[in-house]
Amino acid sequence: MSANEATRAGAEAASDGYEDLYDVIVLGGGPTGENLADRVHAAGLSAVLVEHELVGGECSYWACMPSKALLRPVTARSEARRVPGVPDAVDGPLDAPAVLAHRDAFASHWKDDGQVRWLDGVGIDLVRGRGRLAGPRKVVVDGGRTLHARHAVAVCTGSRPVLPDVPGLVAAKPWTSREATSSGRVPGRLVIVGGGVVGVEMATAWRALGSAVTLLVRGDGLLPRMEPFAGHLVAESLAEAGVFLRTGVAVREVRREAPGGPVTVLLDGAGEGAGDGEIVADELLIATGRAPRTEDLGLETVGLTPGGWLEVDDTLRVTGVPGGWLYGAGDVNHRALLTHQGKYQARIAGAAIAARARGVPLLETDRWGAHTASADRHAVPQVVFTDPEAASVGLTAAEAERAGHRVRVVDHDLGAVAGASLYADGYRGRARMVVDLDREVLLGATFVGPGVGELLHAATVAVAGEVPVERLWHAVPAYPTISEVWLRLLEAYRDEGA
Repeated sequence: MSANEATRAGAEAASDGYEDLYDVIVLGGGPTGENLADRVHAAGLSAVLVEHELVGGECSYWACMPSKALLRPVTARSEARRVPGVPDAVDGPLDAPAVLAHRDAFASHWKDDGQVRWLDGVGIDLVRGRGRLAGPRKVVVDGGRTLHARHAVAVCTGSRPVLPDVPGLVAAKPWTSREATSSGRVPGRLVIVGGGVVGVEMATAWRALGSAVTLLVRGDGLLPRMEPFAGHLVAESLAEAGVFLRTGVAVREVRREAPGGPVTVLLDGAGEGAGDGEIVADELLIATGRAPRTEDLGLETVGLTPGGWLEVDDTLRVTGVPGGWLYGAGDVNHRALLTHQGKYQARIAGAAIAARARGVPLLETDRWGAHTASADRHAVPQVVFTDPEAASVGLTAAEAERAGHRVRVVDHDLGAVAGASLYADGYRGRARMVVDLDREVLLGATFVGPGVGELLHAATVAVAGEVPVERLWHAVPAYPTISEVWLRLLEAYRDEGA
């Protein structure tokens, strides 16, 4: 359906007496949905947000904000202990109640009043309830209210944790990422299953707060989506902090005799650091994967399969839906399950929806065009807020080689940079850049070390901007800062190519 046809259809809908008629309906009030609604509203279109939980979504209440509020006191204390003259001032354990209260404040005490006030302030309507598609450009909300869209419906419902098919697991009521970031008490013994971001961040936080943590990983290392050295350095630090890491193991069965009582985890595979084939803990956190929240959205009414990831094009329009009115942004499309990427996709989708509504004949869908989510493929940044931090953007060396690029990998010891030595005694870290030899631009970069998250945006600009290596020589890092590692990487690249 063209934009003109959509406009005519909308006018016909209005003439048929539809009262709840909007240009754009957004399903899901998390960061992605909020940003998409904001973008189309700023472009002059009317928008309504449909949300059955808290406005602000997973990130605000059960993910980004509460988890980082738990982690910041951990890393601040750790870094302070490595600065001469300071350790005695920060001796002793963390004040767990104060840390949890700090976390509660950053999660707005699980109330969304502030987010709702923001919606009211910018002029975006909010409908409370679960919205389901009921055919083209039509959404039915719990309670019987029916909304109609002139131009687009955007699915921004995010993803949810998945529990693997393990006997006894569901009945044991394990923690998922939600409980791990919102618990009001520190468990004495915590078993975490999964070596990805949630697993390592929560191992870092709860161990520092006093839990005896065991981390179980099916593979042979941590953070498998990053450069291998990232997982190695984080594993070393976790072990030094007292986390018991077991690799090469899988959970065979879970038993919990009474609600809230001890949980027994039975294992398959000896694994590194193996002891007994079972572990008893007070809580069990499962952090092994996520699934899209699309199982109850009425996708079947528009020819799609409920419960699956939404396949979208680079303008975030769902493929296979006649008329091109359905969009999927954020986790639901499985392109990059990160809050900042969902917000980025929302900006791209919002621009594309607005352009099509105006009848723009040709969208900017070239590489890095205004209506193309190119960063999802070429420049996804991520920070893992462990101690040390791990930060990356773009392709790893292995990914670049698999993609057929001719690359050179350049590594440097971050601890050898003057700024790092000043930052902390015994600073341990590593930096890597992956260079495309044919175009002499960066394809990716990875940093591991205290505070490296703040180095990442410079790398992101270099990767997304496809800045030539020869131009990076003119981006002079301030001395003495950790960012001087850029100069060292460029020097190593030059010397290796001499």
